[in-house]
Amino acid sequence: MTDFTASRLAGLETSAIRTMTRLAIQHGAINMAQGLPDFEPHPAILAAACEAIRAGHNQYSVTWGLPALREAIAQTFHRLYNYFYNPETQITVTCGVSEGIVLALLSIINPGDEVIVIEPLHENYLPGITFAQGKPVFVRLKPPSYRLDPAELAAAFSDRTKAIIVNTPHNPTGRVLDREELGAIATLCHKFDAVAITDEIYDRLTFDGRPHIPLATLDGMGDRTLTIGGLGKSLAVTGWRLGYVCTSPAMSEAVRKLHDFTTICAPTPLQHAAVAALGLPDAFFEQQRREYEGRRDRIFRLLQQAGFGVQPPEGAYYLMSDFSQLGFEGDDWAFTKYLTETVGIAVVPGSAFYATPGLGQEEVRWAFAKRPETLDGVEQRLRQWIK
Repeated sequence: MTDFTASRLAGLETSAIRTMTRLAIQHGAINMAQGLPDFEPHPAILAAACEAIRAGHNQYSVTWGLPALREAIAQTFHRLYNYFYNPETQITVTCGVSEGIVLALLSIINPGDEVIVIEPLHENYLPGITFAQGKPVFVRLKPPSYRLDPAELAAAFSDRTKAIIVNTPHNPTGRVLDREELGAIATLCHKFDAVAITDEIYDRLTFDGRPHIPLATLDGMGDRTLTIGGLGKSLAVTGWRLGYVCTSPAMSEAVRKLHDFTTICAPTPLQHAAVAALGLPDAFFEQQRREYEGRRDRIFRLLQQAGFGVQPPEGAYYLMSDFSQLGFEGDDWAFTKYLTETVGIAVVPGSAFYATPGLGQEEVRWAFAKRPETLDGVEQRLRQWIK
């Protein structure tokens, strides 16, 4: 029978992260694979969502987001980073950061344009580049420090470069890019007239006093950056699918056209709840950050004691670990299958975060947005395994 599948999908695989979640369910394993918190969000957020539904906010909203939510995003960004986006012309509310990334790429990339991608990478970046018919060019963050090498970064830029995707705090390594690294990116974007697409979903989750610095706030980067963020991770409502794209009016217009004809609008009652969520006091976010820092410290110790090679993440809620010293015979996919089926813990194979063949085959990623009781279970199963 004729294969009617579009050629653009050749080589495109389904999500490794969500595959591991399905395997965790199948085998009754603790899900340390997908970045979904297993605890409830703030009660005020839930109450606001229920109230919005009861109040009749159940139909389409303004396509690019409730005015009140766009205003709340603008005010929050200004308060945290002293940079102002006009909510009328520069902010679009999307169905999650994943949609925002794809919309950004489709808005600016022409067939054959090069897009610099930093490895390891989140798995939705390459499909987005494929949909836009761009060409990825890779720059690697090398363990154990995962710092961005300025010489390798500069070598990746060329006259064909249209954009670079920047993720900080970084998934999966937990790196928080510093001002020097971001400055190098900004300098090259100016030199080669390129655009930056930034994934800043974990902006409220940095550890040990490290600041998050939005690339758009650096001199001259405001009009050549698409800042993409969201509420799902920092508010423990990943299933609500609420993200946003902040950029220049011209690029915003392009993003809005695409958003209008793909998802139409983000869920209306949840947008109302997000307004209330952004109004939570800073003390809530600070307490949450401390709790995540404690989870980070605990999973780091557990993995170190179990014999994994690990570095403490600086932000986000993931940890990359090296299992090469454990004596396991097999690659990362074999190891994750073994951990899930035999040990009862599901993680993500490291190679899922690389496009360069051969990389990540001795690494796995752990997501630690979990309750203390869940981490108790991880500790118990690791102890039984290494006896």
